[in-house]
Amino acid sequence: MLHEKTLNEALATISLRSIDEQESYPAGQIRYLSDSGLLLDVAHDLDALRSTVTRELFDQRVRHAPGPKIDPVTDSGVWRYRELILPAPVNSIVSRPEGNTPLYEHPCMSEWVGVNSLYLKHEGENPTGSFKDRGMTVGVTQAVLMGAQAVACASTGNTSASMAAYAARAGIPAFVFIPAGKIAAGKLAQALAYGAHTLQVNGDFDDAMRLVQQVCEQLGIYLLNSLNPFRLEGQKSIVFEILQGFDWNPPDWIVLPGGNLGNTAAFGKALHEAHTLGLIDHLPRLATIQAEGASPFYQSYLTQFAEHKSMKANTVATAISIGNPVSYERAIRALKWTNGVSISVTDEEIMNAKALIDSTGIGCEPASAASVAGARKLVDNGTISPDETVVGILTGNLLKDPTATVDYHTGKWPNAKLANQPVRVEPTLAAVQTEIERRLSKAH
Repeated sequence: MLHEKTLNEALATISLRSIDEQESYPAGQIRYLSDSGLLLDVAHDLDALRSTVTRELFDQRVRHAPGPKIDPVTDSGVWRYRELILPAPVNSIVSRPEGNTPLYEHPCMSEWVGVNSLYLKHEGENPTGSFKDRGMTVGVTQAVLMGAQAVACASTGNTSASMAAYAARAGIPAFVFIPAGKIAAGKLAQALAYGAHTLQVNGDFDDAMRLVQQVCEQLGIYLLNSLNPFRLEGQKSIVFEILQGFDWNPPDWIVLPGGNLGNTAAFGKALHEAHTLGLIDHLPRLATIQAEGASPFYQSYLTQFAEHKSMKANTVATAISIGNPVSYERAIRALKWTNGVSISVTDEEIMNAKALIDSTGIGCEPASAASVAGARKLVDNGTISPDETVVGILTGNLLKDPTATVDYHTGKWPNAKLANQPVRVEPTLAAVQTEIERRLSKAH
């Protein structure tokens, strides 16, 4: 842990505040909810920052070729925005570095969705292959600042992989609670490889989440799920990067998958702060896309949030297979700030969208494809206009869940419209030549 004076100085400009803005606590206090049980935000003094945080400040920090010694302020797409995330001493930051992910476009993707301008922000190109690295660099850094003895999370995969990696970098023990049999092999492999102590819970994600909260409270372990407000601060940087990538002229829509709703919450907060600080002059709209089999937020949205829905989640998109999202209230606020919407898509729609994304050489895990499937649905129902600019978020890379991809292309998935099934051939030149010529004739 940092010297107490240094710690107090580092956290003096921020606080923890309940989302109704009625309760406030020091940022150096370990807590995840207010005394009345409300979710917490990291609150920045935006009035004080207005004179120092500018577009030019962030633009001058961009370095396209990191040197042999990592400088998180210029090499990380998270810590570039440290004033708006966590003003930690630079020598205490735990970074790989993360962020600086690309915006991809492809004509067939735009055509399929039905808009002239579609860009895909590929968070799967972070160090451990998902957007979670952005939140985890901040969460683990805060754990270091607080002198945590260990960190823990419940996870369907990406959170555990990321936390395990960053905890290993920081030299802190990590405990991962996963729903037994409900985590993709690629993600479980990462948690194990990075040295996390992995506990398989006989239940679903929501069971694991309840258990890890109890464990952290009783044993004094630092919780790094998105209940932790510092996690979400790091995820705000996705939006800051998008805005900076568009020269601070926002797109019309940002469309993203919704599971535990941490990104929806973080995106709304980032846009609200950027607009308040004058970094942008208008807000893009958010669209949160859920899998039909894990769509409690969308079901609540249909009632204008008069009812707080929950459900037993079941979807091929394991990363968003969550029936009782932690950031529910924060996500409602995000949609209100941005005049946002929510919609659900079927597993079939997700997998067909994924196959198209993969076929362009971009690739993603199933949950990521919900954003593209959802964007198409929102164009079809008239919510998004064809002339509007849309940024879709790809949350994880293709190898996070290779089993789903192989099943889709090898006949195990019903109605796989874009399946690229392998063909068995005899080991002769003639047989191979015949098959190649047949494929080439189809291509032309």
